[in-house]
Amino acid sequence: MGALVDPYQRSITYMRVSVTDRCNLRCVYCMPEEGLNWTPTDEILSYDELLRIIRVAAKRGLQKVRITGGEPLVRKGVIGFIDQMNQIPGIEELALTTNAVFLKQMAGDLYKAGLRRINISLDSLNPKTFAEVVRRDIFDMVWEGIEEAERVGFKPLKINVVLQQGVNDHEVADFVNLTRRKPYHVRFIEYMPCANWDTWVKTYKPFQAVVDEVEDKFGELIPLNGANEGNSGPAENFRLPGAPGVVGFIHAVSHDFCDTCNRVRLTADGQIRPCLFSEIAVDFRDALRNDCSDEEIAGLLDQVLFVKPEYHELDMIAEQKKLTNMVSIGG
Repeated sequence: MGALVDPYQRSITYMRVSVTDRCNLRCVYCMPEEGLNWTPTDEILSYDELLRIIRVAAKRGLQKVRITGGEPLVRKGVIGFIDQMNQIPGIEELALTTNAVFLKQMAGDLYKAGLRRINISLDSLNPKTFAEVVRRDIFDMVWEGIEEAERVGFKPLKINVVLQQGVNDHEVADFVNLTRRKPYHVRFIEYMPCANWDTWVKTYKPFQAVVDEVEDKFGELIPLNGANEGNSGPAENFRLPGAPGVVGFIHAVSHDFCDTCNRVRLTADGQIRPCLFSEIAVDFRDALRNDCSDEEIAGLLDQVLFVKPEYHELDMIAEQKKLTNMVSIGG
């Protein structure tokens, strides 16, 4: 079995693995307040099925796995799953993205299972604004989870901030100041067109305006070159002089990073999507449940490589290009 290389000579070394589409929050940019019709439990891949796909991919050069959801910490057994994944030869980096609601109770066990990297979704430092965005009054619980993760040794802690104009963009300076007090990586993520198109049109804010705002207030940022401190992927990372933390910008809409894309997404129901902004997916679940061989799994991975598009085409943005609900595809 050869390496995972697509027709555009991009090596696929990173897989985002959704273990559930369920979530305990109702973030306004992700899903409706009433929630969604969750995927039936028997249609969700078991941990053994997920591990089997990852093992085959790791033999072909997969190096990094990020566990996502929904909210991954709502699925029972996730700590044992992380422990098993940590033992797969070839997997060099294991990370998890969470809303941190359960992090205070689980951070210690996650660390013992071998997890070292956590990304935390935190769209406001103001409890009232935070409650409006996630539709839950739980800011203190989330912040305590962040502090506990730092205490047990997770480093670096990455804080993901989806910026929306008129919602939380007035907090940019507050988040930047956080990097002066804490060794956190605060990454501002451009709001992507998903779920509610009308809301996206009204609240999308191009990131050059954000960068300009930061430099106007704090002066010129110091760029971090090379590996960008911690395998940051598409983030452009900077530091304020003397600050222990990092400020990052991820601008998937205004400036794509498709030419260096090294990732695919495995959904909880067993589809691998080669591009976040494409409806194309390859089904692995049916093969797994019909006693397929590892060679057949490898063949399905080849199909994923074959259909991975060269670009996401968001420069031709229109309502039909919006994403399905982000919770269903693992972000």
